[in-house]
Amino acid sequence: MNAEADVVPLARALHAEAERANQRRMLVLAGSRSRGYDRLESILDALPVPITGTTLVGPEDRLRCEQRRQVDASALLGTTRDVIAVDGHDELQPNALGKVTGAVDGGGLLVLLTPPLESWPEHRGAFADSLAVPPFELDDVTGRFKRRLVRTLRAHRGIAIVDLERDRCEADGLTDPAPRLATEPPTPPSDHQFPTAAYEACLTADQVDAVAAFESLRGTERAVVLEADRGRGKSSAAGLAAGAVALDGADVLVTAPAARNAAELFDRAGALCERLEGDAATVDSRRIETAAGGSIEFREPTAAVDTLESADIVIVDEAAALPVATLESLLAADRIAFATTIHGYEGAGRGFSVRFRDRLAESDHAVTDCTLVEPIRYAAGDPVEVWAFRALLLDARPPVDGLVTDATPETVEYRRLEPDALLADERLLREAFGLLVLAHYRTEPNDLARLLDAPNLTARALLHDGHVVSVALLAREGGLPAATRAMMYEGGRVRGNMLPDVLTSQLRDEAASDPVGRRVVRIATHHAARSRGLGSHLLERIRAEFAAGSGDGDDPAGVDWLGTGFGATPGLLSFWRKNDYRTVHVSTTRNDASGEYSALMLAPISDEGRALHDRHADWFVRRFAALSSDALDDLAPDVARAVLRSVDAEAGPPLELSAHEWRVVAGAAYGPGLFDVDPGPFRALVVRYFVDDPDTVDLTDREERLLVLRVLQGQTWETVADRLAYPSAGQCMRALGDACCPLVDRYGEDAALEVRERFGDE
Repeated sequence: MNAEADVVPLARALHAEAERANQRRMLVLAGSRSRGYDRLESILDALPVPITGTTLVGPEDRLRCEQRRQVDASALLGTTRDVIAVDGHDELQPNALGKVTGAVDGGGLLVLLTPPLESWPEHRGAFADSLAVPPFELDDVTGRFKRRLVRTLRAHRGIAIVDLERDRCEADGLTDPAPRLATEPPTPPSDHQFPTAAYEACLTADQVDAVAAFESLRGTERAVVLEADRGRGKSSAAGLAAGAVALDGADVLVTAPAARNAAELFDRAGALCERLEGDAATVDSRRIETAAGGSIEFREPTAAVDTLESADIVIVDEAAALPVATLESLLAADRIAFATTIHGYEGAGRGFSVRFRDRLAESDHAVTDCTLVEPIRYAAGDPVEVWAFRALLLDARPPVDGLVTDATPETVEYRRLEPDALLADERLLREAFGLLVLAHYRTEPNDLARLLDAPNLTARALLHDGHVVSVALLAREGGLPAATRAMMYEGGRVRGNMLPDVLTSQLRDEAASDPVGRRVVRIATHHAARSRGLGSHLLERIRAEFAAGSGDGDDPAGVDWLGTGFGATPGLLSFWRKNDYRTVHVSTTRNDASGEYSALMLAPISDEGRALHDRHADWFVRRFAALSSDALDDLAPDVARAVLRSVDAEAGPPLELSAHEWRVVAGAAYGPGLFDVDPGPFRALVVRYFVDDPDTVDLTDREERLLVLRVLQGQTWETVADRLAYPSAGQCMRALGDACCPLVDRYGEDAALEVRERFGDE
């Protein structure tokens, strides 16, 4: 057969069927790159698609249409195209594939150029190279993700596959869908309060319901939650509602992981404002002002938290892509709406539902829920959407609650999840990946490829009756050769070795990258089986496995340490401390997304791992007081308390105050002395108290926060009094003296005790 002659009619038929059904179709051109581009040019010449509606996603500008590299695929978010062609010859980034798939409009065509499908999994490119973290090399990266991708391409309807090397059509992709039924245009609610134009701009009844849900925000202590898969118009509905609110003279604060995530919201809000106010409305991509005095303004999440009081209504778009801690901070707003994608690469709505909805329910907000089901960009049942959900596991989820409700540490089986086993068992893969999605606010399709192909990653799980109830993802780190360690020490960066990199480059320990470790990248337990010790049981089994020297075969000499790093909160620090992980470092800058300082913790296994831990724990305790009054002067007092309590009690220098210093401390506690005269000995005493965490000292939470804010962080008396609700700075000063009394009783030497005896009864 003449493939060039036959591919064009096939592409026309696919495109025509897609237009009739208002769905998308997909065409895979498998063969040499030159043949693929020859056929693609013929197809584009033959299709009734304007060049402005076509985009090539590939490394070279080889066609007359718009061209984007895969790394820049995010530029297509919030836009639509009639045809998108993806060049997968040199590499295929799963994230990019997900983004471009969502940008193909109803009636459009997604074209994928690949090598022959049989050999494609063995091709390595830039993405595969990113998985070859030291000490691994490119040959260690596998092709399991692509093998699974090829399997899904061949299994799903609506996907045509042409083998260009054999001039053969494997599948025509035609589905002969039933004719679409005409639908009535949506109508606004009879009792609506927003302008009629806001509802007339809706494309589906779901969108009308979503806009109407925002009307509930006219009351106090209200929240709205919009949930939808991609392409359902939730951001558009939020934009129409925001425009209606601003047209009424109110101020709307919009936040999202990035400004691009809110682009559709601002487009729809701006269009509504211009329709109703014309040139009187000022419309920009980040700020809209109405003649009525209202406004819509975008701010990054951290900045939004600081300006909540200035807004009448807050809208959070792509909420599932934000950390739970950030969402909790945003709940301080009186009236707030959360719009979130249920299945998508920006974040998993299921994680939002499970991890944040409990916090929302505990708040004082009355919640209005709305779920958008009907697609807008394409008709329901779109085969390309169905394929993308399966191929990229966008809809992966843990087992249903009833299957794991009875799970306990006594009923579960500990298992190493081999990548080949995950590839062979789709249910096991979906359950494990579904739990990993819940473990982090931004799990992406790239993470699926890492799980299947990255040589430095392994997974462990607890299974209850064969179903995944708890899972941990582990990264091999360290064990680097001397030349690499020297390069890191001199300022070079090494991928995939987060803990050794920080300990070497920032903390100036060239030997830190020599011991071999396993970092717990993510850990999650099914929400239906939490608070039963399953997460701790999984960590215990992991530690026992590696301590026994039965870990991964690439480390025949065993593992020296286990570790983890995360945004520090009191709850997380307490969890890891209970599992014998100890803090050795806290970052000096906040994470841009979470707004939290990151804590690094180690659990030594071997003597070499113990030596690594001990010296870094010692250094951390020695520098913490200075950090507290400098880079960490805004660290939350409860986090500071939890950080120090999660340090090994043997770490740091012994408390050695001179007789004079003890008299200063005891004088402030029991006599007329003043803290302000010499804060130094107070800081050493307070750090030692928190690290020791002695049962013999009884201080209240308020007193401990006082020690952190005034003694360690050096906040002014007035600031501390205001934060801790003391009546005056003087009362705050007296409270600090009272808090120091039990510390003098517990640690004080002769000079301090003499002061206590002299003034104690006064």
